[in-house]
Amino acid sequence: MNPDATYRTDFERDTTATPIGPGKYKVELNDRWWIGPGPNGGYTAALMLQAMTETVIELTTETRQQPARSLSVHFLGRPIVGEAVIEVTTEHKGYATSFISARLMQEGEIKAKAMSVFSAEREGPDFDHTKMPDVLRPEDGEEIDTAQAPVAVFTQYRAIPVLGSEPFSGGPKAETGGWMKLKDEQPMTPVLAAAMLDVWFPAPFVTVDRRVQCPTLEYTVHFPRELPVAGAEHPDWTLVRLISEEGTEGHFSEDGELWSRDGTLLARCRQMALLRYPKE
Repeated sequence: MNPDATYRTDFERDTTATPIGPGKYKVELNDRWWIGPGPNGGYTAALMLQAMTETVIELTTETRQQPARSLSVHFLGRPIVGEAVIEVTTEHKGYATSFISARLMQEGEIKAKAMSVFSAEREGPDFDHTKMPDVLRPEDGEEIDTAQAPVAVFTQYRAIPVLGSEPFSGGPKAETGGWMKLKDEQPMTPVLAAAMLDVWFPAPFVTVDRRVQCPTLEYTVHFPRELPVAGAEHPDWTLVRLISEEGTEGHFSEDGELWSRDGTLLARCRQMALLRYPKE
């Protein structure tokens, strides 16, 4: 959360999960995080992760802190603006690791299902072969006017493109990305990381020469380290990189990475999505 406990960003307000009963949370979906006729998948994922996080905080008040390590969401239907209920189940609670599931319910239907692992830090061997892409620093890039973006969710962020070609330009490689931060700044958290990794336009947009739609079917995020990273609790630019190697039979998989300014890998994601032309 924001270091100033008296102030909450729009993102924090719009991902608040209010307890309404055992394992049940009320959320309020706001269309400022919309893409087309429904919410951005990352926003839906963030809502569910927030509710599951609240549950884990309650479970671990007398044991070791268990930060989120993974989140996997399946999107069954399209939520609408307004109130929804997230039903959270503790599948297993351990001293160091807990497995939590959730369902987002609206209008009597399941709109999304999620599973998450929360696991405490342990002693063990360390290695790191990750390498941030060699890109311009945020100060050396050119920020775009996201207020003119065609989808609402992108207008909530600042963005500096540094990877890939323009969308729908028939580029040679399905890779895209840039530096991002919320306009209403806040430190990086797993909930924000889950949302931010799904905001940039999909990598296949770069390789095609006409508009396509890419609704997400399944979205998984891994958090290799606790967020915010110690010493990096203040808001800053983070680099989003998305890449896709194949699209076939109307589907594609996309891999994403979220990097801090100093080259620390904050989160990875992978999603399976549809790849289709809009209906005429």
